Amino acid sequence: MSETNPAAAATTSAEAAAPHRYTAAMAAEIEARWQDVWDADGTYAAPNPKGDLAGDAALVARPKKFIMDMFPYPSGAGLHVGHPLGYIATDVFARFQRMNGHNVLHTLGFDAFGLPAEQYAVQTGTHPRVSTEANIENMKAQLRRLGLGHDKRRSFATIDPDYYKWTQWIFLQIFNSWYDDAAEKARPISELIAQFESGERAVPGTTRAWSELNATERADVLGEYRLAYASDAPVNWCPGLGTVLANEEVTADGRSERGNYPVFKAKLRQWNMRITAYADRLLEDLEELDWPEAIKLQQRNWIGRSEGARVDFPIDGEHITIFTTRQDTLFGATYMVLAPEHPLVEKFTPEAWPEGTHAVWTGGHATPAEAVAAYRAQAASKSDVERQAEAKDKTGVFTGAFATNPVNGERIPVFIADYVLMGYGTGAIMAVPCGDQRDFEFARAFELPIRCVVEPTDGRGTDTSTWENAFGAYDAKIINSSNDEVSLDGLGVTEAKARITEWLQGKGIGEGTVNFRLRDWLFSRQRYWGEPFPIVYDEDGIAHPLPESMLPLELPEVEDYSPRTFDPDDANTQPETPLSRNEEWVNVTLNLGDGPKKYRRETNTMPNWAGSCWYEFRYLDPHNERQLVDPEIEQYWMGPREGRPHGGVDLYVGGAEHAVLHLLYARFWSKVLYDLGHVSSAEPFHKLFNQGMIQAYVYRDSRGIAVPAAEVEERDGEYYYQGEKVSRLLGKMGKSLKNAVTPDEICAEYGADTLRLYEMAMGPLDVSRPWDTRAVVGQFRLLQRLWRNIVDEATGEVTVTDAEPDEETLRALHKAIDGVRQDLEGLRFNTAIAKVTELNNHLTKAGTAVPRSVAEPLVLMVAPLAPHIAEELWRKLGRTDSVVHQDFPVADPDYVVDETVTCVVQIKGKVKARLEVPPAISEEELEKVALADEKVVAALGGAGIRKVIVRAPKLVNIVPA
Repeated sequence: MSETNPAAAATTSAEAAAPHRYTAAMAAEIEARWQDVWDADGTYAAPNPKGDLAGDAALVARPKKFIMDMFPYPSGAGLHVGHPLGYIATDVFARFQRMNGHNVLHTLGFDAFGLPAEQYAVQTGTHPRVSTEANIENMKAQLRRLGLGHDKRRSFATIDPDYYKWTQWIFLQIFNSWYDDAAEKARPISELIAQFESGERAVPGTTRAWSELNATERADVLGEYRLAYASDAPVNWCPGLGTVLANEEVTADGRSERGNYPVFKAKLRQWNMRITAYADRLLEDLEELDWPEAIKLQQRNWIGRSEGARVDFPIDGEHITIFTTRQDTLFGATYMVLAPEHPLVEKFTPEAWPEGTHAVWTGGHATPAEAVAAYRAQAASKSDVERQAEAKDKTGVFTGAFATNPVNGERIPVFIADYVLMGYGTGAIMAVPCGDQRDFEFARAFELPIRCVVEPTDGRGTDTSTWENAFGAYDAKIINSSNDEVSLDGLGVTEAKARITEWLQGKGIGEGTVNFRLRDWLFSRQRYWGEPFPIVYDEDGIAHPLPESMLPLELPEVEDYSPRTFDPDDANTQPETPLSRNEEWVNVTLNLGDGPKKYRRETNTMPNWAGSCWYEFRYLDPHNERQLVDPEIEQYWMGPREGRPHGGVDLYVGGAEHAVLHLLYARFWSKVLYDLGHVSSAEPFHKLFNQGMIQAYVYRDSRGIAVPAAEVEERDGEYYYQGEKVSRLLGKMGKSLKNAVTPDEICAEYGADTLRLYEMAMGPLDVSRPWDTRAVVGQFRLLQRLWRNIVDEATGEVTVTDAEPDEETLRALHKAIDGVRQDLEGLRFNTAIAKVTELNNHLTKAGTAVPRSVAEPLVLMVAPLAPHIAEELWRKLGRTDSVVHQDFPVADPDYVVDETVTCVVQIKGKVKARLEVPPAISEEELEKVALADEKVVAALGGAGIRKVIVRAPKLVNIVPA
């Protein structure tokens, strides 16, 4: 005989007494039904002004809003409750804008190329497309269950050939362009060729005419101008993984984040994007964007604009060029340092050590060549991050060469050291140890002179032998800095910079210039699962673009998706890409306009960033087979208008982690497309909002291994898993941390509308917050109370009345409307929900039937936040049209303002009276009322008044004489 479950019996009894109560089962039925209706009716279809997605002219004529989420990657693990935070937020905002008369474009696609799918393919033998498409379908189902109002006609994945055809097309536009500094814009490469052909522009590096150059020489010249170009670039090469790694994938110890293998610096021929050409514009245009200041600051720092001077240091009849922002300290330069990779190192390294070379400079090696080779090998094993880390022990080696300081004629030794990077400036520095801490420490380590050229203001004096650290104060006076032609002594830094720069330019050995920290974008990956480059090479190795008629160049099948791996410690190896193994695909005969010829395809693929650099444009016109996007459609949705001179998406929501990667790359691509006349918007995203993260507690056992959070028990403030005490720390949510909660679980227990409300109510959208499954029930109860205020749980009948609401209810209603409207506009969803809750509680406490004139606006206020229950209640209230396109309620200002407010009257800082006064009372009138109040008169006791401070309408402070 089975035992009876008391809780289950109680639940059954309650359901029998209230068969029409809002339960999880009812929520599931309502939500699934309305999602089907929305799909069938095309409720969220946003019409374009023309083309296959053209629609209702009246809707097209409305103001428009383009609202976007950052491109999601369809992970095999599916969504946890942290993922939809931004998607729900944009959905609420999009629904609110529709209800305010806008034509709203809100859709979602999938950024589906990338390493995770390739790794899964290597492990399981499943084709990346198979696993990725399965992940997309799973993610679509999870997102649909949340009731997100996306225009599904516009969705796509970056792995669709119809999509990446245009990614390849954009690459070719960039390849076939150059940046004209005079015009400050990109122009077709054909215009540059025409300048060379006509002689309008001299061919750089030679006195020969363009017609005298062979095809290879012309290609090399153009490669110095193209915005997409191939070059030998220093990269992070990991033999153990058989691939090149991005800086972000290398640990501070110089090892791979994945697998912990050694990483070496190597030179490989790679594709690059000349993003540096746009450095100034990328900086300047930030000012007009409505972005968080923290993100703008990250981009400014990453671009790293600095004004200074280029200076030539003579060496063996030639010169080493440096860039410095402190040209005023040139007289203090006592040695030079080159990056170990600098191409001039080998050129100027002599066969033997010069006479008198300090032993500490040689690194213990017999010759300069041996010392340089050994140090280069040591430096190659470090990442840029590790090389730039502040460390007490400075390493380096003397090259055996001396340069000449151009301002005083002194011979100064030239070192190589890993704290100088080839990627910044010219890869060479003048070392002024009195003013730079790293130079100071290096000088002390290698017994180099330290000359004081800035007057210390901290009392340390000019004897550098007593110094413990450098002194480089910007407001210091310059000293010990003069020659027969120029003197900086006694000048401030700014004046000294100007004077020495003028002298350098007059002597032809330097000039004022601007430098950027930003480096060109390395655009190659030795992967399989990415967009193929639409480039082929002829027998001379010259790169040729494929014509548009040959696009898309589809990703071919390969038997092995993994790159070839090597001995992890063997730095002298080269990548072998998966695509290179498909010889039939690599070696082809093509007619590119001059007859059939043999070519070799590029076997690298584009990075995973490529598809997300331009996807906002494809959302606008996703089925266009002839153009990237129709210009009229792009102008309609993204074109410049008042308040946003560069155009762009109206609202873009996503994580702050993409500040200097995706966001910077997308801005660059938009500017190139704008310069070439393909789009009207020079910026992709006008307003950016960074949502916070939903966190969860991670529980770890004594070994530090995460244990299932759902199975942890709390006892007297301690936590136990299977009887063993475990630690608890707030962190990320994820499958690997065994603390993930899926939206499916919450939807099954409470319904999607409850999940939506809870995620929006947890706190401000831009702040991270901890997930607490136990707290979800609070929002479920709000929906149950809302349901009960309109529907009889016993009969299912609507209980609203046609009676007029009382004054108190009218004020509660219109204050809620006014507050919720402002909060939704400002993305303050948590406070909007609090105001809805307050109104709903007011109606519950009244204990009488809710007037229809209150119930309907309440449902409309709830509609953006909990759309399923709002649709159901709207229909029960007798409405036959969808709540989605109803007008959002407007508050009556007469009811928003309180009839009276409480004014506090203080004497000597103590409250003596409270007055009920009109909100609009003047300060003069409030003072009269306060001084006439009997409690105030009694408290003063006839004493005189020295001062009355009035802050109408809430405070009067009386200071007796």
